[in-house]
Amino acid sequence: MEDSAEMASVPASPAATDTAANGVVDVFQWANEIDEVKNNVSAELFLFNKNYTPYKIRYSDNLANSVKQLFMVNAIKFVIEEADKGLECHEYEKADGEEKVIYHTELGKVGRAETLIHLIENEYKDIDYFNENEYDFKKVKGIIAKFTYPGGEDGTKSFYIAKLLPASSALRGAGSWEINGESFEPFSAQIALKMPEDNQVAIIGKTVIVFNQAKFENLFQYDFKSQVLADEKAKELTEKYKLSFSEGLTLNGLLADKKPILKKVQAMDIAEEMPQDKLLDYADDMQLELMTDEDGSIIIMDDKDLSMFVNLVAEDYYISPVNGRRYEIKSKKLLDEPDGEPPRG
Repeated sequence: MEDSAEMASVPASPAATDTAANGVVDVFQWANEIDEVKNNVSAELFLFNKNYTPYKIRYSDNLANSVKQLFMVNAIKFVIEEADKGLECHEYEKADGEEKVIYHTELGKVGRAETLIHLIENEYKDIDYFNENEYDFKKVKGIIAKFTYPGGEDGTKSFYIAKLLPASSALRGAGSWEINGESFEPFSAQIALKMPEDNQVAIIGKTVIVFNQAKFENLFQYDFKSQVLADEKAKELTEKYKLSFSEGLTLNGLLADKKPILKKVQAMDIAEEMPQDKLLDYADDMQLELMTDEDGSIIIMDDKDLSMFVNLVAEDYYISPVNGRRYEIKSKKLLDEPDGEPPRG
């Protein structure tokens, strides 16, 4: 690992100072701080799956320097060296593909990242160790390193570095050979990983630093434009309808996750749709199991319930007068009147 003397510290840029004043971590100041204490930093690794469930995983002492290099040192070295070349840190929500720019956003806006950090920080004792015999590596989404060092009011400070683990990064032992000297031998491990070397995402306190926008969005399934639209439509729906969600679910989050549902809601003029009492009658007519609680709020347990609710709002259920069967209408095309005149309305 490189000595801190090899990387000259840099003052925070004006842009970084502004963000620090607004409660956002100054990434340039952070890089300098970590560079000074990096020999006293300890690291712990966690894998997490596509449901953002974390798993502890041990690593050999022989990998200690490599872990720090790949996750921590590469990141702070990039920030310090590129700052001299004009690197700036801009607001992610205003990202426009600029060169020599990394981004910051609030951890609270990135629900999956916030949940992952919460589990690691508050439910550590309940986190299982990853074991390939028990858990399927194919379901692993990424890896996150927690770095801890002396400081802060409670005696320690910490930050996280996360990386996406694509399926192509894994090599399974079954059917694989390794070259040892001049000969092939059976592959000795269950799985080998090619650890990504690029900088992707850092989480420092309540600030997310985005080094690679595409990988950040993939890693945490975060699409700001969809999230903004989901927030707007969720507000309209909750103003018109009384809804109740299972613990951990939000209308905003479900809409952002389910793009087809969001697209359908986007096309609606929600203020003009049927009121709740008529919607419930419509659900009864269609013999749909739309549940309500004691307060009369429509219960949304999962995305299937949300889909049913949105289809009802859009009047996408139909009973055929010919055979009496119920149908879900996938697309509706308004037809002209039989005499060729435009429809009345």
